[in-house]
Amino acid sequence: MAGGTVVAPAILPENRRRGRTRNCFAASEYRLGLFPIFHTREPNSWRYLICKFWCKSERIRAMSNRIPKPGNSSLTIFAVITIFAAAISLQAQSSRPRRVAPAPTPTPDTLLGPEPKSSPATDRNAPLLDVKPARPIGAAPASTSTDTTHAFQLFQQKQYAAAAKEAKAIAMIDPGNAEAWKLAGFSEFYLKKYTDASDDLQKALDLQRKTDQEDPHTVDALAESYTLGEKFDLALPLLVKITTRAGATPDAQFLYYRGLAEFKTGKTGDAEKTFNAAVKANPKDAASLLYLGQIALARKDLDTAIATLNRATVNDPRLASAWYLLTSAYLRRATSAPDETKASADYLGAIRTGEALTRLRSDEEALGLYARALIGAQQYARAATVLERAAATDSASGITLYLLGLSYSRANNFPKAIAALERAVAKTPNDVNSYRELGYDYEKTKQYPKAFATYQKALTIAPDDADFKEALERMRPFAKS
Repeated sequence: MAGGTVVAPAILPENRRRGRTRNCFAASEYRLGLFPIFHTREPNSWRYLICKFWCKSERIRAMSNRIPKPGNSSLTIFAVITIFAAAISLQAQSSRPRRVAPAPTPTPDTLLGPEPKSSPATDRNAPLLDVKPARPIGAAPASTSTDTTHAFQLFQQKQYAAAAKEAKAIAMIDPGNAEAWKLAGFSEFYLKKYTDASDDLQKALDLQRKTDQEDPHTVDALAESYTLGEKFDLALPLLVKITTRAGATPDAQFLYYRGLAEFKTGKTGDAEKTFNAAVKANPKDAASLLYLGQIALARKDLDTAIATLNRATVNDPRLASAWYLLTSAYLRRATSAPDETKASADYLGAIRTGEALTRLRSDEEALGLYARALIGAQQYARAATVLERAAATDSASGITLYLLGLSYSRANNFPKAIAALERAVAKTPNDVNSYRELGYDYEKTKQYPKAFATYQKALTIAPDDADFKEALERMRPFAKS
């Protein structure tokens, strides 16, 4: 050994047997203080592995190639298996990466994790929502565009206000754009802005006529806008044109509109014919039947009026105006009936229709009409009950208060009759009927001075009334008492 290096021994004679040169170990360096590292030419050879671990001194004894003795076979096999397992374990450990234990994670104090950082400072002068302007999806086209496609899409989506605004803007840029005016008019029609709709649709129609491209849909919408906007004189020519188109069956709705325009413009005869045509086209047309009943009532054809209005109420039980006119027709026919039997039947008819009316309307006019029917049928207590509802407020009319007083008077409830009639003469100081009934009630309650003063006041209103003169003279002897 020199310089700390050990030279491997030379090849021993025993290893030259059988004509082969075998070296159990290759030359190697021995580092001081360490076991020597051996390299074999056949690293997997059991024989040399055994030699490696059976070295007992610095001189390595070569092992001859011989079979172990039978007496030591068990020990030898066990030693071989043990050494082989150790060699595999060493080889596996040399190629396997070393495991590194992960750094321990600090355990949080709570399940919610570490405490959050403090919130950032708040600018109290900043708005709650910092919204940056951005163009919305599906925005309207630029104001310089004259394309109505987007406006029409808005119209189809029932965004009528947006469609009207956009179409109107296009029409302002391009006043000759008939489609823009038409689209604006249709949108305004569905917004129930009939005046604006008729103005824009009229512009569209004028532009269409200049190019001989009149659109029937524009004509229809314009006529309906004029009608619903109560511009009947402008609607009528268009409605006549619509309902007389060649080869087309007139629409019942436009026949009704035409009859209405004719009625409102004083063409009653034409209106009656048109309404009859509308009912023929649609027998369920309650509105046309209503106007036919009104026309018949105006010419005092009470039988036709009652028959027509009954049809109207059957077709539309919630048509309050039909019930009102029908009750009025029954009352008028009852008062002009030649005998008591027919009159009683018509009063009962008026009660039936008046009751239906008050289920739809509870205003003073409807209640008063129903009460008249009850009074005509001599059902005074029921009439007073109905009229009390109408007279409950200070705004009750003089006629309502008179009917209430009359009902109580006929029901022999004179204190209530006097109270109602005193309110009546205060409301309508020139109504002689209220004075007549009030004087009578004063007489019945033996308030003769008040009766005398009442008749005296009535004679100033109707100086030629014989009944007041006779009543005044009858009360004169008792006036001072």
